[in-house]
Parts: sequence; C-alpha cells; structure tokens
Amino acid sequence: MSGDEVPLDEKARRMRDLLSSFYGPDPSMSPNPPSKFAPFDAINSNSFNADHYLNLLIHKSSLEGLLQRHVGMAAEIKNLDTDLQMLVYENYNKFISATDAIKRMNSNIMGMESNMEQLLEKIKTVQSRSDGVNTSLFEKREHIEKLHLTRNLLRKVQFIYDLPARLGKCIKSEAYADAVRFYTGAMPIFKAYGDSSFQDCKRASEEAIAIIIKNLQGKLFSDSESIQARAEAAMLLKQLDFPVDSLKEKLFEKLEQSLGDLQLKDEDISRCLLMSNDPSKLENHPESVAATVHEASVQEFVEAVRAYRVIFPDSDKQLIKLAQELVTKNFETGEQYGKKRIRAADLLAVLRMIWKEVLQMDEVLHESVLSEFSLEAVQITVKHHVASRFSHLLHDISDALAKVYVGQKEGMEEFPLQVALGASKKAVLQGSMDILLDFRQLLDDDLELLVKLRESILNWVQEGFQDFFRELHGRFLLLSGRNNSSSQVHGVAEGTQGDRILASLVLVLAQLSVFIEQTAIQRITEANKPPFIFMLEIAASFAGGGIRLYENGPAFVPGEICRSFRSAGEKLLHHYINLRNQRISVLLRKRFTTPNWVKHKEPREVHMFVDLLLQELEAIEKEVKQVLPQGLLRRHQRNDSNGSTNSSRSNPLREGKLSRTNTQKARSQLLETHLAKLFKQKVEIFTKVECTQESVITTIVKFSLKSLQEFVRHQTFNRSGFQQIQLDIQYLRTPLKEAAENEAAIDFLIDEVSVAAAERCLDPIPLEQPILDKLIQAKLTKSLSQSAVSS
Repeated sequence: MSGDEVPLDEKARRMRDLLSSFYGPDPSMSPNPPSKFAPFDAINSNSFNADHYLNLLIHKSSLEGLLQRHVGMAAEIKNLDTDLQMLVYENYNKFISATDAIKRMNSNIMGMESNMEQLLEKIKTVQSRSDGVNTSLFEKREHIEKLHLTRNLLRKVQFIYDLPARLGKCIKSEAYADAVRFYTGAMPIFKAYGDSSFQDCKRASEEAIAIIIKNLQGKLFSDSESIQARAEAAMLLKQLDFPVDSLKEKLFEKLEQSLGDLQLKDEDISRCLLMSNDPSKLENHPESVAATVHEASVQEFVEAVRAYRVIFPDSDKQLIKLAQELVTKNFETGEQYGKKRIRAADLLAVLRMIWKEVLQMDEVLHESVLSEFSLEAVQITVKHHVASRFSHLLHDISDALAKVYVGQKEGMEEFPLQVALGASKKAVLQGSMDILLDFRQLLDDDLELLVKLRESILNWVQEGFQDFFRELHGRFLLLSGRNNSSSQVHGVAEGTQGDRILASLVLVLAQLSVFIEQTAIQRITEANKPPFIFMLEIAASFAGGGIRLYENGPAFVPGEICRSFRSAGEKLLHHYINLRNQRISVLLRKRFTTPNWVKHKEPREVHMFVDLLLQELEAIEKEVKQVLPQGLLRRHQRNDSNGSTNSSRSNPLREGKLSRTNTQKARSQLLETHLAKLFKQKVEIFTKVECTQESVITTIVKFSLKSLQEFVRHQTFNRSGFQQIQLDIQYLRTPLKEAAENEAAIDFLIDEVSVAAAERCLDPIPLEQPILDKLIQAKLTKSLSQSAVSS
C-alpha cells in the first residue's frame, strides 16, 4: 500500500492523532484512561500486547494473509515516518518565522522613544508663547468690552426715551404687533428703573398700551374681523399679560352650551330615517328644513372649533374634550336607539349621520383621533344592537308560548296548544333567519367603521346565538318549573286550571326542544340558498369556533346545543308525564283513602272515579294529539300460542274457579296464579319514552295502572270491596287498551291490579261472569245516553 492510496479522512485522523500524542499530556494523567479490555488488535492502546497479537495472527491467518499484512504494515510505517518528518519541518519553519518577527519589533521600537521626547519639547514651547500673547492683549480686550457695553446701554436708554413716540405712531397706523414688541422689549428696564430714572417714559408708555389693549379687545369681539385678525389680537393681549383666560372661559362656556342643541334627538333620528328611506318625500318638507338646520349647526360648531384653535392655541385639550363629549353623547343616543326593535338599515342610517359629523370635526382636530375614538363607541353600539335583537327574539318566543295560557283560559282557539307550538316554531326559525339577514346588511355596508368591525360582528353573532340558545334552554326549564319554585310558575298560571296549563306548556316546550334540536339548528347553520349566503360565513365561523376577540364564553358549537336541547326535550317530556301522573295519583288517592274497604257494600255499578280517570286520560290524549306527531303503529297483540297474560291470569279468575264459594278454595286460587307467573310469557312493561303520541299515552297509562296497583296493595278489602275493584278494573280494560299502544303490557298490569286486590282481600271471591257483564253493560248504556244528552 502506498501513501497516496490512503483515504483523506484516514490521513487527517492519523495526523490529528500524531499531534495529540506529541503535544498532549501524559496518558497516565488522563481522566479517562484506556480500557483494559481493548481489542487485541488495537495497536495504539496502552494495553496492546505485541506477542499475543502476533501469536493470534499466526494461528488465524494463512501464509498469504501474513504476507499481505506484512506489506500493509510496512506501508503504514513508511507513511507514519513521512508524516512525522513533515510535522517536524512545519513546526521548525513556524519557530523561525516567530523569531524573525520578534527581532523586527525590537529594532522598530528602539527609535521611537527619542521622537516622543522631541515632540514634548515642541508642545511646551508653543504653550509658553501663547501665554505671552494673552498677557499682552488682556488690558486692551477688557477696554473694548467695556466700550461695547456702554454703547449698548446708550442705545437702550435712547430707545426708552423714544418709546412713547413710537407707540403713538403704532396706534395711528394700527401696527399693534410692533407696539407690543417694542413695549415687551422695554419691560425689563421699566421693572428695574421705572420708578426712578424712566418714570415719565414708563407712565406715557402705559397710557399708550392701555389704548392698544382697548383696541385689541374691540377687535377680538368684533364679528366683522377675520379669524386671523382676532387670533392675532388674542395673542397680543396675551403677550401684554392681559387676563385672556377670563375671555377664554366665557367663550368656552358659550361653546359648551351650544352642545345641547347639537346632540342627536329622537326627532333628528326620525328625520334621518325619512331621508335615508325615501328622500323624494322630503322635498319642500319641514323635516328636510330641520335636517338642514341641524347640519348647519354642526358646521358652525366645526368653524367655531377652528377659530378657537387660532385664538387660543393652548386650548386643544379642552376642544378635544368637547368634541369627544359630543361624539360620545351622539353614540349613546344611537346605542339607545339600537336597543329598540329596529332594522339594521335604520341603525346604519344613524351611524352614517354620526360618522359624517365625526369626519367634519376630525378635519380641524387631527390630534383628537376622533375616528379611533368613534370606533370604540360604534363597537359598543353595534354589539348592544346584536344582543338586543336576540333579546327581542327571546321575547317573541315567550309571547308565542303565552298563547298556551291565553288559549286554554279563554277558549279562543279550538286547538290552543297546536297554535302556540306553531307560533313558537315560527318565532324560533323565522326569527333566527331574519336576524341573520339583518346582520348581513351590517357586514355588506361600506361604512369605514363597520368594515373594521367585520370580524368582530361575526364573533358577536356567534356569541349571540350561543347566549340565545343557552338562555332559551334556561327559559324552557324555568317555565316548566324545574329551575324554580312551583309558586313562581303558578303565579303565571294561577287559577283552577293552573296545573293543567302548566302540564300543557311543558308538553309544548318538550316538542319545541325537539324541533330546535332536529330542525332549527340545522337550518340556521347549514343554510345554503342564495338569499342566505351570509349564513355560510356564519356557519363557517360556527364550525371553526370563530376568531374569538371576546373573552367570556365558549365558541358556538351546534352539536353541543343540539345535545343540550335533546336532553331538555327528554327531561321535559318525562316532566310532563310526571305532572299528569301526579294528577292521576291525587285522584286515585282520594278514591282509595276515602271509603272503609273492610266494610264496603256490594257493588251496584262502576264507581264514578273510573269516569274521572277516563276524562283525565281523554284530556291528556287531546293535548298529546295537538302537539306530538304520530309514531309507527306497533300494537302488541296477544298470541294464544305462546301464553298470553289474559289466559294465564284471568282464566283462573273467570272460568271454572268462579264456582268455588268457600274461602279455602279462593286461597288456593292465589297459589295457582303465582304458579302461572313462572310459565307466562315475559312482557316488557316500561320502555324508553319516545316523542310520539302513542308512546306518551301508553307510558301515562302504564304509570297510572302501577299507581293503582300500589294503592291497592296498601288497602285491605272485604269480599264486596274486592268485587268493586274487580268491576272497575274490568270496565277500564277496554278503553285503556284502546288508548295505549301495547295491549299485552296493559293486560299484564290490569291483571297485576286484580291479583294485588285478591292478595289484600279477606275473602277473595270474585263476581260471577254474568253479573260482571251485566254491570259493565249497564255502565256503557248509561255513558252513551249521557253523551247523547250532552251533545
């Protein structure tokens, strides 16, 4: 191997190792000594064993391999010797160059010290000659300075003696500026020597100045003088130490008083709206004349501000304060107007009028930055307008829900719940769409202030929908009585029908929650028809969470609102069911706690509580059909092949066992009934309540029968009481099955009531079937005749 064949990296590494071994410290002093377990072929390590390495190489390598290794090591040795030789030569050349540089430095520095000494001697010579010149010319210089001071003093004395005549000439020529300049120049001398040497000159000058002040005051309050002349008169008076501030205060008082006439009023806004909606109607109209007068008043105020800035140059702060006060009050008027039930176009007309006045004042008060000041004010105005629109929408929905009370109390509508629900749906959906279209006008307008607030308006709309639906959700719970005491709700629905109206309202709120969750939110956030292009921007901000320049509250998330109203709909629907079952429970409690069931007489007819119960269920069915949609018809019919409830429960009570007349056989009948439960088909009683007519009615009927069963279990009956319960239950079987969706479950619950009555009876002997049928038929005939008479 030759030296040219060694790779560059390998050669550089070898050179670096050589330098390190030559200049580096003792390896034994290294903080990281080489490992004792280095590889056997690591020649550069301290633990390298040449004999061991050679023995291993002889045992493992062939003769040809040994020869190749020999040639390679010889080449490496040659390269190392060459590198070491080059290293020594390079270091030697560097040492020689350093020695030559040191010698040159020594030779150059040796002659510099004598030059520095010569320079110091020359500087001292120049300094001594300069001191001599100053000493010889000192007396003459002092004398010249004294003569110059005397000459200046004589000129001032001559000026003082000539001042009264100069002032008189200035008065005749109305050169008041020159007169003030002359007098103010002489004031220091008058203050120092006016009471002694120049007493006559001072008195004559003051008399002339008094005339000048009087003339300047006349110019200041003269309407014929120009603004520049009045400003010059005010500045001259100020230079003469005349109390100009007193005049300034009077003038500013008048300016402040004029602000009251310049503020926007309701009639000004009305004129503005008339002119913006139909300018042709205001031709030669008194309103147009009044509008022109208002514009002229604003222009006069602007000109007055411009004049005051010239007359009182240091009054900028006060003028800026007055201008900001006027702008603030105008925007406050616009803000109060924006909270009313108005269109966005009307608010835009008012903002344009205020902005026009702001630009006029900003021309003369650049330092006031009225445009930025107005941006903050219009931001508050538009934000409150957006919030008020949602507040009015919430009020409209509440008014629509109030039709539940009005319609049911006064009976003005045939279907009051249906009317109230339709009005509420329209208020929610159409009201939201109208709001979005209204806000679109704010975004499409080219008013400079609104262009800067475009992103903020999008965020406010998003924030408004979030707060609107949150408040609407809370309002629903409040009206339903879930978020407050019942007395507050009954205060709204007071009267004998208060409970019924509250339950009806809860049902309407439940269906309205479902409508919002399934329809309204989707229509608001996904509107893609041409009239609602603006809603796509709103929907995009809804989807992405918006830019969020505000600090309170999360972004509007449609999915979260839908889940909230879905949960509210389920809660309100269950609340409605509970309210209706509470009324039914009151009816059942009166029925079972009033009589003495142990001493009950033989049944003669179906008890009147059955009619009350059916009337209550009929009212519930009427309410539900007005509000809830119909569901899929899936009536559970009985099937005799798989063991129905009727065959397993009623047969032991109605067939052969009716002939048993003694108590012991009746007791054994209960045992057979319990055994029948083990082989009976399992019936699903309580299922999930759906927002449909059939599901709600079926659930209420099931709860009613369960309540009836519990009341039965808490009583003890004699034979007649048990037979009365049997008669009432048998009469209820058919209408309850017709009203409910699940006939099998109704049969099951009715039989449970019968079994519970038999278990709580001292002598459970049922009525014979013919007698039972006769009493039921008599009740049916009586009910038909009463219905015919009432109709």
